[in-house]
Amino acid sequence: MTASSQISPSDGPTPRAGDAHVTALARALLDWFDSRERDVAWRHERDPYRIWVAEVMAQQTRVGTVASYYARFTERFPTVFALAEADLDEVLHVWQGLGYYARARHLHAAAGQIVERHGGEVPSDVEALRSLSGVGPYTAGAVASIAFGVAEPAVDGNARRVISRLFDLERSTPARLDTLARSLVDAAVDRPAEMNQAIMDLGGSVCSPRRPACGDCPVSSGCRALAAGTVALRPPRREPRSSPIRTAASAVVWRDGAVLFVRRPERGLLGGLWDFPGTKPEEGPVAPGDAGLVEELRDAHGIVIAPLEPAGEAFARIRHAFSHFHLELVLFETRWISGKAGSVDDQMAGSATGYAWVTPDRFEKFAVPAYLRSPLRSLGQGAR
Repeated sequence: MTASSQISPSDGPTPRAGDAHVTALARALLDWFDSRERDVAWRHERDPYRIWVAEVMAQQTRVGTVASYYARFTERFPTVFALAEADLDEVLHVWQGLGYYARARHLHAAAGQIVERHGGEVPSDVEALRSLSGVGPYTAGAVASIAFGVAEPAVDGNARRVISRLFDLERSTPARLDTLARSLVDAAVDRPAEMNQAIMDLGGSVCSPRRPACGDCPVSSGCRALAAGTVALRPPRREPRSSPIRTAASAVVWRDGAVLFVRRPERGLLGGLWDFPGTKPEEGPVAPGDAGLVEELRDAHGIVIAPLEPAGEAFARIRHAFSHFHLELVLFETRWISGKAGSVDDQMAGSATGYAWVTPDRFEKFAVPAYLRSPLRSLGQGAR
């Protein structure tokens, strides 16, 4: 390694594609990638639409988990047109279980934008991709490089870790990471897709966060963090955020053998999903027979209910972890007395109004938060 190819950990000169260090890294990464033949469901896909769906699904989710959801989603929505024309309810239902539902809502919205602006063809231009709902730098780079061969980096969490260690970065700023990733993509010449995937694969299988297998790494000889003994410090650790406990109360409102579902607002936590009506999560305990729940149903939904009863033991209290807080949800059962919320006789009237009366045999047709699955099973078994 020549002196000119050395860069300082955080703000030294930027390496370019012709840099000896970068060229050696790129060659070794591509050779390693070519030898892997990793079995990923969409690895050999050439349809830009399917590549886009796969990349969105794989964000914040293990690749092994995505495969069955990807197959189900693309079978139901095989084209951009099919996704754009679908009802959001159905999209969320097919997505159910994969989490981070904002991704599904953005996919649905972006499909409509692709049809309207680009005639149903996923654009190859990076800026056009970035203009789509929910598409950020990573997704745009992944789709542009993998689907169209555009020399554009795609920096996800795995790539951030790999690049931070290869170049021993004290500060992993987005701009610095983009510059270094771009130098590797440029060094790959006509193989930007393989370079992006090689970096991500390395981070997912070898260059792990806590116990990286440096002895198995194809670029260990050029890893500056390994040479400096700073692998454990790269990338710089973010201060862990505390996860407060928030409590809420919800009501299982019965009416003629059906339960009231309320659609959550599209923007915000679990947007667009169906849920039981209830109070907003707040810090502090939920009191037995919580009066705030009665008031919430009356004030927010215009519904008058019978006195609250403790829910069945099988589902009376739910605990669920979100990314930024822990939810403790207390369920009560009650009966509808009067107010809006449509008619039980017209089960799908609520799809347009934000309310639906649902009989237990139809629970599974509604996209609901993961924490309601167990209560709904219990309700189905002991329906009134």
